[in-house]
This record gives sequence, structure tokens and C-alpha cells, in this order.
Amino acid sequence: MYCGQKLSERIYWTGVYDRRKHLFENMWPLPEGVSYNSYLIKDEKCALMDTVESGSDRSYLDWLADTLEGRPLDYLVIHHMELDHSGEIENLIRQYPDVRIVGNAKTFRVLEAYFGKLPNLVEVKDGDTLSLGYHNLKFVFTPWVHWPETMMSYDTTDGVLFSGDAFGMFGATDGGVFDDQVDFARYESEMRRYYSNIVGKYSGMVQKALAKLSSARIGAICPLHGLVWRSDPARVIGLYDRWSRYEADDAAVVIYASMYGNTAQMADHIARRIAEAGVRDIRVYDVSKTHVSYLISEIWRCRGV
Repeated sequence: MYCGQKLSERIYWTGVYDRRKHLFENMWPLPEGVSYNSYLIKDEKCALMDTVESGSDRSYLDWLADTLEGRPLDYLVIHHMELDHSGEIENLIRQYPDVRIVGNAKTFRVLEAYFGKLPNLVEVKDGDTLSLGYHNLKFVFTPWVHWPETMMSYDTTDGVLFSGDAFGMFGATDGGVFDDQVDFARYESEMRRYYSNIVGKYSGMVQKALAKLSSARIGAICPLHGLVWRSDPARVIGLYDRWSRYEADDAAVVIYASMYGNTAQMADHIARRIAEAGVRDIRVYDVSKTHVSYLISEIWRCRGV
């Protein structure tokens, strides 16, 4: 755990690294682990943007309390109800019983299904705002990116976008929390694997979400997984725009299954012919050795399959 990292004067990353989990949602391999991001805004009113997966770090609420420095928690803003982000809600309410829970009507239906009826609910609609003092949050509904209740919060003061699962990635980053602290080339493939497997089938809704955000001055992006983009948010917006338009690299992937090796020889022959045609970026995969999530990611990346 490495909590309380400052994004700005009043905004803190309060996230968790989980390197013990082998499979994300018991489906996708996590060789580099995963991060669960939440964020604390310390203003005239204090707001926590989402929580983390229950049990991913037993010190989470202690670190949150340390970052609050004795101040009350006024709001919990829920952008997405999957349990890797809502898992600590019950424990949070026990510690801060007066916290007001901000979400939309669909959020609250899922919330009640998980935890029963809860007090202090503040329902917001698309375009509604919430003033914390210096920071002013505008709520942007982004349904099916990638659940029906998902939404984002845009801080109109400093241009910070709390983006839910959008712009996320697999992998626990090693040391760096922010994009200007790491070599992103190391992590881009895991961001694409995350997009293609989890968000990709909702690419039409991603395009609608990007269109809603197109006029916003975005100075930083705070997703629920992976890097926080405070230096070059346009880079990750560009990737999502490209991937959601199904634009591909000048590359080819050959995927095969072969019981006795004969089909493997065919795959290699095809790959050689592709190379002779002038394609330099070619990948050949045996499905018996490579998890399907990596194959989907390569299919998303490559023009030829």
C-alpha cells in the first residue's frame, strides 16, 4: 500500500496495489497484479471518490484516516458499483456513519442489492453539480462504459476527470503512481489488454462518452485502475479514441491450435508469407499456451488476423 500521494494541493490518490491476486474477476491473468484506485478531495467538504476491493489491504481505512488528519468525511462519490471499487463501502460507513453517499438512481439499485437500504443517499442526475468549496464536481453519465450505472465526475475548477473504469489498465505499477513517474511503454500492452477484454465490446458507448467530454478542459485523469494521468492525459484519451474506433496497427497475428504439429507448420508458413509481403510486425500464438485475453488484445492491435 502507498496511500496519500498528492495529485494537487487538495486531491490525494488513496489507492491499493494487489500483487497477490492471480485472476482479475477470476477470469483474466494478472502477472503484474492490479491496482484499485480511490481518491480523496480535502476541501471545505471532504469527498472520497470510490473505495477499493474488500480485503485487498487491511490498512486502507487507516491510511484514509491519516490522510484526512482528523477531519470528517462528508461525501462518498460512487462512479461504479463493481465490488473491486465498492467493496469497502460497509466498513467505510461504520467508520464514518454520517457520510453522504452520492450516486445515480441505477447506482442505488445496485447498492441496495449488495448492502441493503443505506441512509444519507444523495441522488444526482446527468449534468448535476456538487460544490466542495474550491472544487466543483459535475457528474457525467457514461452508461455501459462498462456497466449501466457508470458515471464520471469532472472537476470544473482544475479540469480533473474521475473516470471510473475508463482509461484503466491491468498491472500494479512499480513505484510510480502518476504517468510522469514511469515509462508508459512498459504498461501500454496491459492497458490495451484491459480495454479489449473488458471495455472493448462497448466501444460505441466509449465514443459517446468521449463526445460528451470533448469540450471539457481535461488537465488530469484519475481512473479506478492503473496510472493517474496528470502530465499527458491527451495521450490516453487518444488511445481510447483509436481503440474504440477499431483502428489497428500495420501488423498481423496468426493464432493456431495444433494437436500433432501439422497445423503449427501451416501457421509458420502463413507467417513467413506475410513477412515476404512486407509486414514486419507479426506475432504467432499457440492457443494451448497463451491465455485468450492476450489473443484478444493482439487481435485488437493487429490489422491482419
